Amino acid sequence: MNEGRTDEVGADAGRPGERVPARRVLGLAVPALGVLAAEPLYLLVDTAVVGHLGAVPLAALAIGGIVLAQVSTQLTFLSYGTTARAARLHGAGRRADAVEEGVQATWLAVVVGLVLVLAGQLLASPIAHALAGPGAVADAAVGWLRIALLGAPLVLITMAGNGWMRGVQDTARPLRYVLAGNGFSAVLCPVLVYGIGPFEGWGLAGSAVANVAAQAISAALFLRALAVERVPLRPVPHLMRAQLGLGRDLILRSLAFQACFVSAAAVAARTSAEAAAAHQVVLQLWTFLSLVLDSLAIAAQSLVGAALGSSDARRAKGLSRQITFYGLWFGVLLGVLFAALSTVLPPVFTPDAVVLAQIPHAWWFFVALQPIAGVVFALDGVLLGAGDAAYLRTATLVSAALGFLPLVWLSLALEWGLAGVWTALSCFMLIRLVAVLLRARTGAWAVIGATRP
Repeated sequence: MNEGRTDEVGADAGRPGERVPARRVLGLAVPALGVLAAEPLYLLVDTAVVGHLGAVPLAALAIGGIVLAQVSTQLTFLSYGTTARAARLHGAGRRADAVEEGVQATWLAVVVGLVLVLAGQLLASPIAHALAGPGAVADAAVGWLRIALLGAPLVLITMAGNGWMRGVQDTARPLRYVLAGNGFSAVLCPVLVYGIGPFEGWGLAGSAVANVAAQAISAALFLRALAVERVPLRPVPHLMRAQLGLGRDLILRSLAFQACFVSAAAVAARTSAEAAAAHQVVLQLWTFLSLVLDSLAIAAQSLVGAALGSSDARRAKGLSRQITFYGLWFGVLLGVLFAALSTVLPPVFTPDAVVLAQIPHAWWFFVALQPIAGVVFALDGVLLGAGDAAYLRTATLVSAALGFLPLVWLSLALEWGLAGVWTALSCFMLIRLVAVLLRARTGAWAVIGATRP
């Protein structure tokens, strides 16, 4: 780790009354962007590789991918919750305690991951058929899922590692670790799917094997990083219970997200295989850009947590305004870029003319939502860095219940297709926007101290 850089950023976050220079924010955000973008970028490669097998394998990947995403999105407390707790301790000058949060998060990752492996083997078939209905799409998704879910403990270990390293403002090593795994698997994926020489390839199953290979490499590197730190590696039950307390709110928040995105995948799959495939393409781009925007949120988490840990509420509030402004303009730039790519990018993912004809029904919603997403994700990072998970939980549940779920299932009943699915997503984001802006304005989230009461 670059200790000089880490200390400089941490000290800067603790000086009262100063605006944090943009280069400080970027010093955390750019490596975090690489980490956040690596997984969806790999999934985009995976989507492009599988897309050339046909509409059914691509639709199966969409169903399998949305289920596998539950592993990371439903357990975000292992990364975001760990960052919030570690950042406060780091800001208070307690680095060893901050790293110990990572040790306990890793123990939780191993235990929960092994439970998910067992549950995944038992439930892959009923879940896939519940989402896609009977037929070839669900059958193909089952095989992919049973292989891919073997990597669940590895995914969670990587999340825990990212969490504590972000908390101590070390975003460079996680980037190297994640790129090592995903870079290897991006090369491996087309070989395993299509074959090479006498090896005929495994088709869709090959992409799942490549996925697990990426996760194994990254997880091993994060475990090694913990092993060289001078902190105890034994499990500490009271620290794990404290993490689970914060995790409860983040899990409920994630449940709301997943109710929305699983419903969207199910509605698209019930519309047609081509609609499901088109949704998969646009959804992967949405996920990719969401995490690109979230790089600013990672910087906000680390800097806001450190400021509050050093009892500097004024600095934390200033960071909130500053990073929200950055998020807005970043979102505008992404919206303009992907509007310009509307006819160029979709054919990269599939040559199927019917699938390509479906994509514009979702594409322009995706483009228009980027500035809104920039603000929402930036303020999510601020509130998560402050440990204000209870408010975010409630805001997300209300947004899902009022803005997304009624509209998405109504769109199925009224046959609105992908336009209906993405109209529901737009309402969900707009309600979240109002909620986080109101919370940021009150300043009630800026509770100081090495740990949040």
